[in-house]
Amino acid sequence: MSKLVLSPISRPLEGIIEVPGDKSISHRAVIFGALAEGTTKVTHFLDGEDCMRTVRAFQNMGVPIFREGDSLVIEGKGISALKEPNEPLYFGNSGTTSRLMIGLLAGLPFFTTAWGDPSLSNRPMDRVVLPLKEMGAVIDGRGQGSYLPLSIRGTKLQGIDYTLPVKSAQVKSAVLFAGLLAEGTTTVREKTQTRNHTENMLKAFRADITTDGNTTTITNKNELQATDIYVPGDISSAAFFLAAAAIVPDSRITLKNVGLNPTRTGILDVLNKMGAEIEISNQEEVGGELIGDLTVAYTALRAVEIQGDIIPRLIDEIPVIALLATQAEGTTVIRDAEELRVKETDRIAAVADVLSSFGADIEATEDGMIIKGKSQLSGSAVSAYNDHRIAMMSAVASLIADGEVTIDDDSSIAISYPGFFDDLKKVMN
Repeated sequence: MSKLVLSPISRPLEGIIEVPGDKSISHRAVIFGALAEGTTKVTHFLDGEDCMRTVRAFQNMGVPIFREGDSLVIEGKGISALKEPNEPLYFGNSGTTSRLMIGLLAGLPFFTTAWGDPSLSNRPMDRVVLPLKEMGAVIDGRGQGSYLPLSIRGTKLQGIDYTLPVKSAQVKSAVLFAGLLAEGTTTVREKTQTRNHTENMLKAFRADITTDGNTTTITNKNELQATDIYVPGDISSAAFFLAAAAIVPDSRITLKNVGLNPTRTGILDVLNKMGAEIEISNQEEVGGELIGDLTVAYTALRAVEIQGDIIPRLIDEIPVIALLATQAEGTTVIRDAEELRVKETDRIAAVADVLSSFGADIEATEDGMIIKGKSQLSGSAVSAYNDHRIAMMSAVASLIADGEVTIDDDSSIAISYPGFFDDLKKVMN
């Protein structure tokens, strides 16, 4: 545990930084590189704790994965070369690792046990386990497979036609991973499109996959073929600096090579609606993913309503959006975000508690929150709830608070942004 004391600043934030690689894409690059035939090099890989859980899982299944300069090198020998691990797979706090890997492990011809830390062990897995059992998966665990630890007896799966009952890219991806190993055709239908990194990367690795609107179909016909991957900057990490520039007077920050996948850019739409000054430049497509530079400058913000189809496009950014709302004129309402209740912590309750501690006028609702601005934030002692996004939100809030802020434990930030405070210092100097 690492307690942190932060003081407000009296000058603008200025500078150019490059945020770490996208967490979602980094996970998937490791998984597909390990399943593919040949050597995959992943540049700008996020070596945070979550993604390293995925790396270690495949190392335990016999896949050589190592660093070579700025790249992560994965020497894949195909799905058939994966070996039964000789110890339980530990996923730490990584919900992405657990849900994606369960989908894959269900179709591999050996036995595995998966477990996680106390936080992950309280996050629901039935949303993944239930469709996998429809495909013939043999999975057992606490709450009939609702919670880790889980035992997975890999078996031959059958393709299904599945409509997602929740707006979750992790569930979609788990079913597609299983479909990659299953007999027949697997179809996944979404009512609202979630992030599509899995589909983009499966195409890059030459899987037999097609997309038609919000419907994706996959078979096991094609062996995956290795390809080099560049991981764009994570817009979920960039969001904290976008917010900082927008609320610290006279600030201007440029973020280089940020992923601009349309399924992830809800934070930019919200900032625009709030009246923020955002400039997007140097856009290009790399490996099926759009990237570009983002420049954000301080300006007066106004309240907005956030609900419906945009929610999956900004679900991880809602904590810092709530902070933005405390500095906007008027009342911001966030709805349809009940998925926040089952993240690393109950993020609706955690955000409301932390921002209330700062003196914000915020009310938690069943599926979101109501925030009345503009509020002067006060120094406070707050809990990070062992949640990286709550910890970073609190650090950004400290920039404009009128006194010292004490965060009980900042160690969770290493999950997604190990160099967060180094980058913060760059724009403070």
